[in-house]
Amino acid sequence: MRVWIAVFSIFLSLSALSETPDITMLERDGVSNEIPLLDNRFRIDHNVEKITLLFFRSTGAPAVVLVRPDGSKIYSIHAVKDESLEWFDEISYDLIIIDKPMPGPWQVLGQIKRDSRIMVLGDIELVVDPLPPLLFRGEMLKVNGKVTNDGKPVDVGYFRDVVTLFVEFVSTNNEAYANFGAGTQSVTDFKDDGRDFDERPLDGVFTGEFKLTFPAGEWQPEFFIETPILKRRVVKDPIVIAEPPFTFELQLADDEEFEHELVIKLNKDIIKPETVILQGKILYPNGEEQVYTLNEETRFYRQLQIKNYDWGRYSVQLAAFGENINGREFMASIPDYNFEIERPIEKVPELTKPVTPEELMQPQVPEEPEVNTGLIVFIVVAGNVLILILGWLVIRVFVQNKPLKFAVPLPTSIPFLKKKPNMDLDELEPESAGGEKEDTAGSDSGDVLNLSMSDDKS
Repeated sequence: MRVWIAVFSIFLSLSALSETPDITMLERDGVSNEIPLLDNRFRIDHNVEKITLLFFRSTGAPAVVLVRPDGSKIYSIHAVKDESLEWFDEISYDLIIIDKPMPGPWQVLGQIKRDSRIMVLGDIELVVDPLPPLLFRGEMLKVNGKVTNDGKPVDVGYFRDVVTLFVEFVSTNNEAYANFGAGTQSVTDFKDDGRDFDERPLDGVFTGEFKLTFPAGEWQPEFFIETPILKRRVVKDPIVIAEPPFTFELQLADDEEFEHELVIKLNKDIIKPETVILQGKILYPNGEEQVYTLNEETRFYRQLQIKNYDWGRYSVQLAAFGENINGREFMASIPDYNFEIERPIEKVPELTKPVTPEELMQPQVPEEPEVNTGLIVFIVVAGNVLILILGWLVIRVFVQNKPLKFAVPLPTSIPFLKKKPNMDLDELEPESAGGEKEDTAGSDSGDVLNLSMSDDKS
């Protein structure tokens, strides 16, 4: 028994003035693959073992109700107990799968869309354009995919509305590449709705763009659609995603008056240098932004001048446009190039050793001051000498009643203290209070003035 998969789909009329909808019938092996729906009624042939019905209804409306040829009704709740029935109640459509449906006329009740038909699906395939052989990380890639029925595009608008194309890259776990053990990278998903990167809505072609932001290495691309209606997966041959064909060399300015220079080198083995345009933005440490553009040149490098704002973090954002060596145009976002100039080191006082919690728990014992043995000995000796001197003076003055004598030498350079030749020394003696001169006999020193007191009592 041949298994048929029928999908019930609804079309809006292309013209409001048309009373009879223009329905294009799909054929397979010269036989019509569609069953017309008249007044919400359709007929299932006796040789159909399994049928899939897709009803598009108004958004938010309750699930439809099916009426068998014998008049019995089928509700979505019956799918819980009936093993021959599968019912997917979504917000805008019902997907119903019935094993061994009752042959004869059926009827559907509910707020379904107008201009309806039942379509018998044949061999559903997912066709995806091959990927370019030369790719590198950061490149923006465009992909086209479409769903076909028996090799022909499916032109049922509501059918395409519930189909989403997913893109994944699976690591081949090749130890020779950096992405070994990287697992699966889910890249993007897109629909045939004319939004984002899709070129035209409901044209049967899923068009999208995505960026290769995952690590470089050997990856296996996989494209698949997975809905309650159908599941299809396309696995492509492994491809190698290379590192960006750009290297950087930074030359810092030696003086504040000069600018830094970033040299961007191009890999001529992957891209054509004469076609490459670089543009982006420079973010400076003080928050300033500078937009730049480096046009095509035949040289294998580009020079970017960066203002010198002393210490801090600099960030250079880059986007590249050009052609690779195969002649394919590319657009890529290169990872940001960042560098940092360290802040000048300033001398700061040494920090004390931090106290650990264990040290805080220990009892605090006052530290004894360090003892200077030499200083103590000096103080003791000096004290003893001072005591001896004071004792000697007390004994001499108070016990022996002897005055202290001090002999002061007179300098010979003072004229009036010098002896005059042939001069009587008595002339230099002042008269005493009684008019008598002091006796200077016995003084035989001419240069020293004797200020000591006589030891004899008068």
